[in-house]
Amino acid sequence: MLLIRCYDIYDGFTFNMAEFSIKRDPDEVFPFGMGLVVTGGEDAQKNHSIGLLRDEDDVFPFRNTPWFDLQEAYISGRIPIGNGPVIKVGKFVTLLGYEVIESPSNLNYSRGYLFTLGIPLTHTGVLASYSFADWLSVQGGLVLGWDRSNVENAGPSGTGQIAVTPIKDLTTAVNFIVGPEKSGDENPIRWVVDLTANYTGIKDVTLGFNFDYGRQENDVFLTSQGINKAAEWYGVAGYAAYDFLKAFRAAFRFEWFRDADGVRTATPTGVNLFSTTATLQYNIWKGLYACGEYRHDAADEKVFGCRPDQPCDSKSQDTISLSLFYKFF
Repeated sequence: MLLIRCYDIYDGFTFNMAEFSIKRDPDEVFPFGMGLVVTGGEDAQKNHSIGLLRDEDDVFPFRNTPWFDLQEAYISGRIPIGNGPVIKVGKFVTLLGYEVIESPSNLNYSRGYLFTLGIPLTHTGVLASYSFADWLSVQGGLVLGWDRSNVENAGPSGTGQIAVTPIKDLTTAVNFIVGPEKSGDENPIRWVVDLTANYTGIKDVTLGFNFDYGRQENDVFLTSQGINKAAEWYGVAGYAAYDFLKAFRAAFRFEWFRDADGVRTATPTGVNLFSTTATLQYNIWKGLYACGEYRHDAADEKVFGCRPDQPCDSKSQDTISLSLFYKFF
């Protein structure tokens, strides 16, 4: 499905992604850091920010954009006050979400609905972070908007995070973004609250949780239909993974996403999406991994089975994925 699943492409065999990443965080010895992440491949088309390799009128799935993306490019510095607040300036990935852009860093091969439909991917702006204690840290800053690297919004958006480790092996975070986001000729306020949790206190087991709630006033998708109300979307995802026989990992994801007004999926009546995913990963040799995944998607509207030359004709979809990836470091 071209809209529901971020990196699915109905185009036969494709080269998905290669990435070069170099990062260094500032510390007490050397107070300056930097980050540079460059990607290439068909998946990179989906990650462009507006104003940088993607124009305002480019629409998903961005087939006309380059197979190249400057995913992150920033500098950072540590201020020698207290525990040393860190300032980051440039383009960086969002604070929101349990899943990340790089598939090998996730428990499952495919990305869930909350990643694809609920939150942004990257920001351009300034971000400050500070650790008050081992169990409490905060981040906050001003950015140009959702996946945006130009100044076409009416003003900046605020984003932030409060990360808490209440007990050993349990990490939690409250993340948010709020600000004007261009929709048609207007810049209505859009905001999202994102909750994440991760627990690793059971040997060889990882448990995860993610919740999102988003809202936007005067979205062009609704106003074009003569509907005068705020758009809402929300969803929840649960994760479980088990590492066994040293080289194997089995991971499961269960997810529900409600696009109440259809603005995230371009579904006029709104839609409920459900997904169950099972992933088996095998470490073949050093950094070489093989991954097999079965995923069942379902909805209360016909949003699957879409092709460039035919409309969506199904309320469910089953997919099997086989992938191979190598991590050099």
